[in-house]
Amino acid sequence: MKGQIKVAKRRVVMASLYLGTGPLEQELVDCLESTLEKSLQAKFPSDLKVSILLDFTRGSRGRKNSRTMLLPLLQRFPEQVRVSLFHTPDLRGLLRLLVPERLNETIGLQHIKVYLFDNSVILSGANLSDSYFTNRQDRYVFLQDCPEIADFFTELVDAVGDVSLQLQGDDTVQVVEGMVHPYKGDRAAYCKAANERVMGVVSSARARQQALHAQTFHSDSLLTQEDAAAAGDRRPAPDTWIYPLIQMKPFEIQIDEIVTETLLTEAERGARVYLTTGYFNLTQAYMDLVLGTRAEYQILLASPEVNGFFGAKGVAGAIPAAYVHIERQFYSEVCSLGQQERVQLQEYWRRGWTFHAKGLWLYLAGSSLPCLTLIGSPNFGYRSVHRDLEAQIAIVTENRALQQQLHQEQEQLYLRSGAVSAATFEQPSRQVKLWVKLVTPLIKNFF
Repeated sequence: MKGQIKVAKRRVVMASLYLGTGPLEQELVDCLESTLEKSLQAKFPSDLKVSILLDFTRGSRGRKNSRTMLLPLLQRFPEQVRVSLFHTPDLRGLLRLLVPERLNETIGLQHIKVYLFDNSVILSGANLSDSYFTNRQDRYVFLQDCPEIADFFTELVDAVGDVSLQLQGDDTVQVVEGMVHPYKGDRAAYCKAANERVMGVVSSARARQQALHAQTFHSDSLLTQEDAAAAGDRRPAPDTWIYPLIQMKPFEIQIDEIVTETLLTEAERGARVYLTTGYFNLTQAYMDLVLGTRAEYQILLASPEVNGFFGAKGVAGAIPAAYVHIERQFYSEVCSLGQQERVQLQEYWRRGWTFHAKGLWLYLAGSSLPCLTLIGSPNFGYRSVHRDLEAQIAIVTENRALQQQLHQEQEQLYLRSGAVSAATFEQPSRQVKLWVKLVTPLIKNFF
């Protein structure tokens, strides 16, 4: 990431839940500062723009936080740096006053993770925090020199930034001129404005995509890979397609949900779906599709010991047990339907690590390699679908080398897992206190 920042000439766009406050995160900020300084020395005014989108509640937590980490950049390069802090419209009024700092994040978040440098993009589920740089398992895809994808995510982050609060050099925040305030203004008016701003980006991207599709598939200039290599002067037929998917239910945008449900519905008998999430809490719709369709499922989830909340203080320390309870309920339903062979659960475990990987790989019937993967921020749970802002990409490919890479990635993750059976829940670490069992149905929609 630092390497990409150092060579960026035009734009650096970073969207994350938060930026950590440790030495590794400081190195990242220092790298941005150095690159901005060099861009000014090379040309004034500089062409380089830096746009950072974070969540307001998570980014404002504590005395030293994401905001204080970024203030020096804003103060030194006010014309080049933009820091936007998304505040959910659902945290407002009395609720905003009463919900404590650590719990207010449960209402809704900016959860998109995109790291973009000129025309290259990293899509991930990882935040800008030291654990992700060291011992927190996640997934990453680096799309090198993909201007169409880079333009889309730049525009998307700009759009969400426009409906977010703008961090100022004195650590105050302001609304973009003419925009409805996210928690002081009328909720319906804010969400309508946000929908229009974001869908404007989607509609523009669709129009460009359709034009490119027409040019690609209805052009007589297309050649096979072999013919193109021989001719040397015309583009080969594409073998890989990338589709950005976004989910922003507060703004009535649910593209990712529709595509995910369609994938689960259309997966045929004999197809294999590998689905992974750091927080196993599938929506009822996703659960029904997994249990009611014909494809085979291998679901990878975190064992309690590698759950990000393991060992946390207070109520948060009970969250891994709540996930165990949800897992056990799902496993019991699989067994009651006699689906143990078709739907299998795996638990990831790695000493000293936590697990945050999420995504999906689809293997068509009879194929030993995947033709599709989903990678990005969604966890397939209630929060991802209903509360948070999410983005991922669907990569659809016929390229055998890329298919093999995706297959190897999947295998490496699943290699560190063990199969879940009835005996799993008899282990001492899987014993769930009664109060957790009683509370979980009431709070499962918040985590």
